[in-house]
Amino acid sequence: MSQEEREGVDRRTLLKAVGGAAATVSVAGCGGSQTESTETATQTGTETDTTEVDEDTGTPDEGDESTFEVGATLGQMDSGLDPHDHAETPTNIIVSQVYEGLMGRDKEGGIVAKLATEWERVESGTVRFTLRDGVTFHDGDPVTSEDVRYSIRRVETEEVGGALPQDGDLAGGKTLENVEAGDGEVTVTFGGLNPIVFSLFATNGQVMQQSWVESNENSFINRNTNGTGPFQVTDYQSGTSVSYERYEDYWGEPAAAEGATITASSESATRVNQLIAGETDIVTNVPPQEISRVEGSEATSVDPVPSTRIIFLQMRYDVEPFSSQQFRQAMNYAVDVQSIIDNVLQGFGEITGQPTLSQFTGHNPEVDPYGHDPERAEQLVEESGHAGVDITLQAPIGRYLKDVEIAQTAANQIDSLSNVNCELQQREFNSLVQDVTASNIEDRPRFNLLGWGNAEFDAAQTIGPLLTSDGPLTILKNDEVDALIEEAQGDSDPDAREQTLQECNQVLHDLAPWVFLHQQFSVYGTSNDVEWQPRPDELIDLWTASPN
Repeated sequence: MSQEEREGVDRRTLLKAVGGAAATVSVAGCGGSQTESTETATQTGTETDTTEVDEDTGTPDEGDESTFEVGATLGQMDSGLDPHDHAETPTNIIVSQVYEGLMGRDKEGGIVAKLATEWERVESGTVRFTLRDGVTFHDGDPVTSEDVRYSIRRVETEEVGGALPQDGDLAGGKTLENVEAGDGEVTVTFGGLNPIVFSLFATNGQVMQQSWVESNENSFINRNTNGTGPFQVTDYQSGTSVSYERYEDYWGEPAAAEGATITASSESATRVNQLIAGETDIVTNVPPQEISRVEGSEATSVDPVPSTRIIFLQMRYDVEPFSSQQFRQAMNYAVDVQSIIDNVLQGFGEITGQPTLSQFTGHNPEVDPYGHDPERAEQLVEESGHAGVDITLQAPIGRYLKDVEIAQTAANQIDSLSNVNCELQQREFNSLVQDVTASNIEDRPRFNLLGWGNAEFDAAQTIGPLLTSDGPLTILKNDEVDALIEEAQGDSDPDAREQTLQECNQVLHDLAPWVFLHQQFSVYGTSNDVEWQPRPDELIDLWTASPN
């Protein structure tokens, strides 16, 4: 399958959709191989092939006075530089320039080697990783198996990490029983089979230096870095910018850029202005109304890719009126999702009716979206006993493509019901995400717009954290959902596991814990001076950018 087929959209499709034709785009097979293999995988990167840059090193030729640096502008900045102490994509983009895990993913979603060169399942609940030789942290100290052991335990055990937001991201619903550091290898044992363990390690679990973490306060760790990646931080201005320089002793192919900078602006027009003016090289979430400006400039282009992110309105099951399944279903019938895709997003979205996208393991093809039916919505509100209720939808500003406009449209459609009053509250993303990730469900928003990216391409990795009773970000407690996910996460038969996850998606459709909205498209604006290819998992890998 070609790259265009995997991504499901090209620039011609994009411009056609912006011109008024709604694009119905599906993503098939973009996950790549997720085989549990002991074979060595190699890191991929972009080779520089210009007269100014040496093809072997990716650095400027001797005597060339030009310096290649690359910049990206996001919609939001990070919540700190601790790679384990976050649960949002902007922070992951920023820290992933510096920190690496045992495994990673290429641009198509396939698993590749990072700090481990081999991995194998030793027995049902035990896996072993062979570590790469010669890797150093940015302070010059070598990476040891003890550092890897510590990092895994920091993510998965409260006694080390203090219940960090990524708790469970490696265990897949199982208990971490033991991590053993050996000579050049690490063995991890869970309390039962983890069927997608290597997929989880390919997406999570960045390695930190134990002595560095233990000798510094959390506030210092969130303002400074000491990773193993292709870049190291040179300047950090909280909420404003992060500057990097190439790590010259990097174990793999060095970054072509000598330096990099990441900034943010919640205003899409500001990001586009900066791109066209040459102040940055990559900008996120170019809205439909700005695409013609980007494409109309001789210096810039638009690069779209369907993402692994779903957008939804989540409703807390434990508070009225959202404690009523009938009321939650009413909210789904009240919102005209297809109209939002056609008119707000101008075709850049795919309607959903379950938490799992079509290219993921566990997607149920028999589940249809709710559809727009205001009369049915009003009837269900009456049956729920909450007629006349006042509700408030909280939405982030500038985090997701057209997030405010989507939320405003949805709130207006709900408010247009004769028996529900709905207002919109706009919030800065970093403030909202602190509430979304609060340790107690009582402190989380009652009704809010959220996006969730799933880089593992597996239904359980959305349902588990967001919709099971023990999920770190859950807004739902339901015994049937819990039992189905527990069954799926202990099943070694891929076909049986698929069926269990499909059943779970049907149950969740009916429970309606969310107003199911759409699959988001990532629409980037890029400088024509930079060669860079976007990814469906939304990671902006600046180390692969090269001069064009």
